[in-house]
Amino acid sequence: MSGLPGARTCPGPGEASDLKSPLGAKFREPLTETRFQQLFGDVEQEPELLAEPRWSRLWRWRASACSGPGAWRLLLARLPPLRWLPHYRWRAWLLGDAVAGLTVGIVHVPQGMAFALLTSVPPVFGLYTSFFPVLIYALLGTGRHLSTGTFAVLSLMTGSAVERLVPEPLSGNLSGIEREQLDAQRVGAAAAVAFGSGALMLGMFALQLGVLATFLSEPVVKALTSGAALHVLVSQLPSLLGVPLPRQIGCFSLFKTLAAVLTALPRSSPAELTISALSLALLVPVKELNVRFRDRLPTPIPGEIAMVLLASVLCFTSSLDTRYNVQIVGLLPGGFPQPLLPSLAELPRILADSLPMALVTFAVSASLASIYADKYSYTIDSNQELLAHGVSNLVSSLFSCFPNSATLATTSLLVDAGGNTQLAGLFSCMVVLSVLLWLGPLFYYLPKAVLACINISSMRQMFFQMRELPQLWRISRVDFAVWTVTWVAVVTLSVDLGLAVGVVFSMMTVVCRTQRVQCLALGLAEGTELYRPLRESHKLLQVPGLCILSYPAPLYFGTRGQFRRVLEWHLGLGEGSKEAPKTDGPPDADAAGAREVVQLASRCRDAGIHLLLAQCNASVLGTLTQAGLLDRVTPEQLFVSVQDAAAHALERLELSGPKTCTVWV
Repeated sequence: MSGLPGARTCPGPGEASDLKSPLGAKFREPLTETRFQQLFGDVEQEPELLAEPRWSRLWRWRASACSGPGAWRLLLARLPPLRWLPHYRWRAWLLGDAVAGLTVGIVHVPQGMAFALLTSVPPVFGLYTSFFPVLIYALLGTGRHLSTGTFAVLSLMTGSAVERLVPEPLSGNLSGIEREQLDAQRVGAAAAVAFGSGALMLGMFALQLGVLATFLSEPVVKALTSGAALHVLVSQLPSLLGVPLPRQIGCFSLFKTLAAVLTALPRSSPAELTISALSLALLVPVKELNVRFRDRLPTPIPGEIAMVLLASVLCFTSSLDTRYNVQIVGLLPGGFPQPLLPSLAELPRILADSLPMALVTFAVSASLASIYADKYSYTIDSNQELLAHGVSNLVSSLFSCFPNSATLATTSLLVDAGGNTQLAGLFSCMVVLSVLLWLGPLFYYLPKAVLACINISSMRQMFFQMRELPQLWRISRVDFAVWTVTWVAVVTLSVDLGLAVGVVFSMMTVVCRTQRVQCLALGLAEGTELYRPLRESHKLLQVPGLCILSYPAPLYFGTRGQFRRVLEWHLGLGEGSKEAPKTDGPPDADAAGAREVVQLASRCRDAGIHLLLAQCNASVLGTLTQAGLLDRVTPEQLFVSVQDAAAHALERLELSGPKTCTVWV
């Protein structure tokens, strides 16, 4: 609240002002909301639109799509290539899309196999997940520079769910047939999670819930991915050291894994430890070179595929798999799996896992798409993104794919390589398709330790997000707290629980911010029609008997108490004032704010204060209309702007001189 305790920010009718009163100033005719609609709007349809429920307007919009032009507009909205492909600049963009797509496709091959191991399924299913979702998003997505496929955070979350649903037998010594059966069950569980995640996103699309992306703020998403990167690093330590350890799941899994690794260090494999060290010694410097010289390199250096080829040749020529028992990828089945509907009986069990994955998929993808859309001056449709990723996960699950989304590393790689449109995704699919059909045998002798190193090196960008913390501390302490709380929860608990803690804490900060909003008294800048807070300058005109207040916060059940106390202090409506009569209306949250406005109007009227409301948004007017309260806050009290309300108040002061209050909501 502005001002000092015990003082009033609004002068009374008998008080003098040190500054010249603007009563003699020339004002145009004040415009009420009703008069404004008569002059510039459709006054006959406005009450109907305000009173019509949202579901009814949505139903009318759906019905209009049944006409010929409506169906074509709907088709254009749901198939973005119909909009951008006719305007495609073939000579300027085709080469960039081809180079970027092939580059990303080359990275998809080793990264897809690596993330499959993180998901606890055989490597070939990572290739399937690098093909089908990319193809579907190219047809349905609105992010021109977005690269989809396997994502480390989702793979980690899916792997935890798969290990819980299909745990490995305690004996650990499985025959070849038993291992195949276990892998088949785990693939089915991962596909069921993808199916559930896609179905949830399609449900969100049907309800037009793209706005939910706003609740997953940037600090929450970055802290989530940074904390998940640490989980990925720790989970890959057994593969780096060649120590077969059961995967830890649940809360504190990171610390349990670290303890198990430290205990098993004496049993580590020297051969796999050497392979891991050499792989990281190549991958990490190449990543740095690609980042530091991105403007000079015609295309990023494909360090992953080079490392894969070198390691495969080394393992084949040295017989590391037979001489030193180095774990290798083995045979990659050619072609595609037959379409298979995931077991619907598993859906109730995996629903709790699918929901956070759907939120992470949408939050990361929408955030990345928005970043590059702002950078290259185009727009994305958040609801269409829900449709694209929902269909991508649901359809690809029929081909035994695990959950997928946009990825940080490959999206950055696609942009650096010169990608311009979704057409780059088709070139990426061509690379993965060639591996699935013809080149799969080349990866038979690939050591799994190399895939673990690829997983770790791909986390570089997520780890470096922590470098933004000092700047975040300087800009917003609240966002810094949200980042820190989310990161600590992700690291100590688990990724899905950390996400829940981060979202809840972020929403709590929003509520706290609305509770700390200051009500400002405004004054008129001499010679203008501009009203500024009185505390900003001493050269503002404050007219005796006129109090102009600004309450820049939503008025709902959570803020109505503070709103009442602040207004009572500014207007002198103490506890001894006559209590306003009870108002009728729906007992919901929005109506609570409307009833508070009506009670304020009644108390001001009893105290001899003429209350005016200025610059009310459409939601406030709609709430007053639907609650049937406009008979108590009359249209003559609703003004288009604070200037119009102040001008009307000044006219009343000249004529009758009662104390007048203008509240700008």
